[in-house]
Amino acid sequence: MSDAVLEYALKKRAPLIDALKQLVACPSVGADPAMADGMEKARQLIEGRLDEMGFQNRQRLMPDNGSGQPAIFAERLDAPDKPTMLIYAHYDVQPPDPEDKWHTPPFEPVEKDGRIYGRGISDDKGPMMIALETLAAFIAVEKTLPVNVKLLIEGEEETGSPSLPGILQAHRPLLSADAVLSADGARWRPDLVSLNVGSRGNAGFEVKLITASQDLHSGRYGGIVRNALHEMARLISGLHDADGRVAAPGFYDGVREPGEHERAEIQSIAYDGSRLLSEIGAAPHGEKGYSTLERLWLRPTLDVNGMWGGYTGAGSKTVIANEASAKITMRLVEGQDPVAAQGSVMRHLEANTPEGVRLEFTGERGASGAYTVPGDHPLLKAASNALEATTGTVPRRVRIGASLPLTEIVHRLLGLHTIMFSFALSDENFHAPNEFFRLDSISDGLAAWVRILREIAESDVADYAPYRQR
Repeated sequence: MSDAVLEYALKKRAPLIDALKQLVACPSVGADPAMADGMEKARQLIEGRLDEMGFQNRQRLMPDNGSGQPAIFAERLDAPDKPTMLIYAHYDVQPPDPEDKWHTPPFEPVEKDGRIYGRGISDDKGPMMIALETLAAFIAVEKTLPVNVKLLIEGEEETGSPSLPGILQAHRPLLSADAVLSADGARWRPDLVSLNVGSRGNAGFEVKLITASQDLHSGRYGGIVRNALHEMARLISGLHDADGRVAAPGFYDGVREPGEHERAEIQSIAYDGSRLLSEIGAAPHGEKGYSTLERLWLRPTLDVNGMWGGYTGAGSKTVIANEASAKITMRLVEGQDPVAAQGSVMRHLEANTPEGVRLEFTGERGASGAYTVPGDHPLLKAASNALEATTGTVPRRVRIGASLPLTEIVHRLLGLHTIMFSFALSDENFHAPNEFFRLDSISDGLAAWVRILREIAESDVADYAPYRQR
């Protein structure tokens, strides 16, 4: 059966792509203060589109302390007797570094071979535009939305959502809903229709190691003082043991071993780990005793995302570095407390720092826990029905190794569960050079978003009551 809303949305595909390119051209890197103008331009583009669509009560949300990047809120409560969905997306993007690895400029979107390239196109601007333009199609064709919609478009997802808890607490009545439908949280792979039902949590910080008051001449001081780079390398190498486990005492507190049923479910999924590794030119590595998918979905990790210090320019400079720095992040699983896990790593570094060497911890990112949606949640049922109707295949329920901080934070503070309904794919180089988004995902996404909103409209508000924790 044809759907007039979907037909309209597909006819507007070209304008959607044009608008998406304009949004990607905004360098909205929330982590970089130098990109403040790009963040503001992105906000204004989104807000302008919401105004065109007739959304009401549009405002920028901040925590009570006024810190961080604002989130954009707007609503249309067109269906008083229907469920209310809090639809989530984010407009901030990862830094483009290293820019010399990009084939095209990161903030000049390029369309090529059925793809659009640009920073943030897959995470999360493409998926966000699919959701917004689906809503626009309903409004254009039916003059109303089939369910009540509140939009929350965040500006700090890529830095761990540090302001999100404060925003939720400061605006709790405004953000009340029955569930959260997220345009963020990528699909797993192109050849498998799937739904993400869980994600890992995260935490992170920066550490600076100091050995002297200044860089020192390697001839005059070599062999008689500690080199900060050597000491940092030693500390970092001690974060894991020979079996790939995190060595910090207490890091695994609360982590449970996967059960036989979980392992059997994972083993039933056709998955070629060796192919994945060959595609990225890497060798297998990880915590001993677990399969690739178990490591990705059920085990916590600790990674160094950057290290620097000393002289890194052209030629040589014979100095002994007095400072070295590193950025560290963790992906966490159910049972782990993010603050406690991070504290265990900091204490481990301090305990292994030699006398005369000093550590400074800074740059703590927002911490969030792991999350799993209940298997019988009505929004999960609606999402599964929508994908089955639009693809002809019952979706497999999978997890993602990445983090969507919103899921755990909004459950903890608002008592709401989240379904991830993004139409990005996990191989689209988000967080890396040459990020891209498949053009055919736009049509697929529009069809599925139209269908899921119709599925939700057929449910009752009472269906969600058992899952809301007030």
